[in-house]
Amino acid sequence: MSATPVSATPPKAPPRALGFTANKRLDLDEVLAILLAEGAIAEPEARRVRTSPRGHGRSELHPLLVVANAKLHHARDGTALTLDWLTEWLAAHAELPFVRIDPTRVDVNAVGQLVTAQYAARHRILPIAIEHHAITVATSEPFDTRWIDDLAQVTRREVRRVVANPLDVNRYLMEFYGVTRAVARAKDAKADDAASKLLNFEQLLELGKSGEVGADDQHVVRIVDWLLQYAYDQRASDIHLEPRREVSRVRFRIDGVLHKVFELPTPVMLAVTSRIKILGRMDIAERRRPQDGRIKMRTQGGREVEMRLSTMPTAFGEKCVMRIFDPELVLRSFSQLGFSADEEAMWRQMVERPNGIVLVTGPTGSGKTTTLYTTLKHLATPDLNVCTIEDPIEMVAPEFNQMQVQHQIDLGFAAGVRTLLRQDPDIIMVGEIRDLETAEMAVQASLTGHLVLSTLHTNDAPSSLARLLDLGVPHFLLQATIAGIVAQRLVRRLCPHCAKPWLPDPAKWALVALDGELPMPKSVMKAVGCHQCRNTGYLGRVAIYEMLPLTPKLRHWIRPGLDLPAFRAACIAEGLRTLRQSAADQVAKGVTTIEEVLTVLPVGE
Repeated sequence: MSATPVSATPPKAPPRALGFTANKRLDLDEVLAILLAEGAIAEPEARRVRTSPRGHGRSELHPLLVVANAKLHHARDGTALTLDWLTEWLAAHAELPFVRIDPTRVDVNAVGQLVTAQYAARHRILPIAIEHHAITVATSEPFDTRWIDDLAQVTRREVRRVVANPLDVNRYLMEFYGVTRAVARAKDAKADDAASKLLNFEQLLELGKSGEVGADDQHVVRIVDWLLQYAYDQRASDIHLEPRREVSRVRFRIDGVLHKVFELPTPVMLAVTSRIKILGRMDIAERRRPQDGRIKMRTQGGREVEMRLSTMPTAFGEKCVMRIFDPELVLRSFSQLGFSADEEAMWRQMVERPNGIVLVTGPTGSGKTTTLYTTLKHLATPDLNVCTIEDPIEMVAPEFNQMQVQHQIDLGFAAGVRTLLRQDPDIIMVGEIRDLETAEMAVQASLTGHLVLSTLHTNDAPSSLARLLDLGVPHFLLQATIAGIVAQRLVRRLCPHCAKPWLPDPAKWALVALDGELPMPKSVMKAVGCHQCRNTGYLGRVAIYEMLPLTPKLRHWIRPGLDLPAFRAACIAEGLRTLRQSAADQVAKGVTTIEEVLTVLPVGE
């Protein structure tokens, strides 16, 4: 859930004669009176809030929402009185911790069974953490304590209160209890009949159109709808549905790290997987072999998002992984991807040419697809024919002519490139070079005057040439066609809200800088953790690159029995900036940390 930035941290509540009334819900007049007494707002602003339609009518809106909707600013320092600012201010008055609810860390099943939805909604409370002897409850009404003794007696646990944004409390009340009801009802329902067969290439699933979770008998449909919207809101890149003997789990990969977010009874998990397979036009009767599919969904905000599906049989049923591709990611500029000014100029020189082969290499999940799609979007002008052969098509883009590999009819990468060459292409993107035949077709396409972009799975840029030679591509053809190679990795980006300067650890820096080859910066940034980044210290990811344009001197090195260490040394002598150097630059700039870099760059590299 992307959090709204807090404009400023409110000061601790000062000693005061005027305070909130105990054992009572917040009142708008009381909130305004205390803000006035503390000099946060002026009388004209308070009068405007009172006489506004929402304020005058004393609607069911939370008083903090009414004040936040007025878009006021602090009378002394001009700070915007946002809902987060007001909630922190309220927490300071109540002398309670302020939290931003992180839904990925809430045990939704346990919350749904602890108190009823009606009781929680009546008191504007939401249990967010349940321990053996204590329960943590988020509330937007910290001075209404009439429910504490009842809850402590029923649960036989100590009740610990925290203050949370009233919008978050209300939203997660509906979501958590809604999905809990849907799961409970789905246990006894045969939900596989809830969806109809689809006839087109991609199913457009409109999220948020199904109403409240569990509102009718299509419980599994509601669970899937909620799950996909939930993953998108949390910025997840992958959804893992993992069946187990009795209770199956749902995990999201967020910024490269897996988080367990939900548990489902295994029968419900199997029904959810079947629903997803139907949406992805997969064979729901076949559970013994792996399958691939795709879904296009539309979020409540109207954005269309591509999802790639993959299933595989496990001991307790089918495991399903859904990879989420946000089309807006490929609309980023090269600098937003992580290219420095020099790297962007070098990359443009490689790809803005009429012919040649440009390779992007790196492990799975290193951002190769995003780099290639962003590049193709940049190159795909109306006067060019851009064609791709992919396995599978990651994102459907109207600017390209995209073809998918179909192994069951012998349409592989090599056959696809052979077909594309008869389609009068200007630029060809080959999803991956896996074998000699595909490599030879890519070389042939380049020799006949086309620009070819493709990917390989190697550790760095120089080893890509050794890989192609090992496949059996003649060295003289590689000398004539390879224009450049880029290796890349993804590292987590430091959270801008909480990162702090820190003195670098010389021992750790030595692992990045290879014993002094790179000078140690005077200070680096440290991951701290806050509400915005789920206390991880990181928010989003950025790529680091190793760019290798093939100069005439380097082309002479390409020959059978390539001495890779010597070739790598020659590349560095020609100006190659290694992945390690690129990573060190990002650390020195305060973009990421030494610890994060070391997770993607092995010590012995």
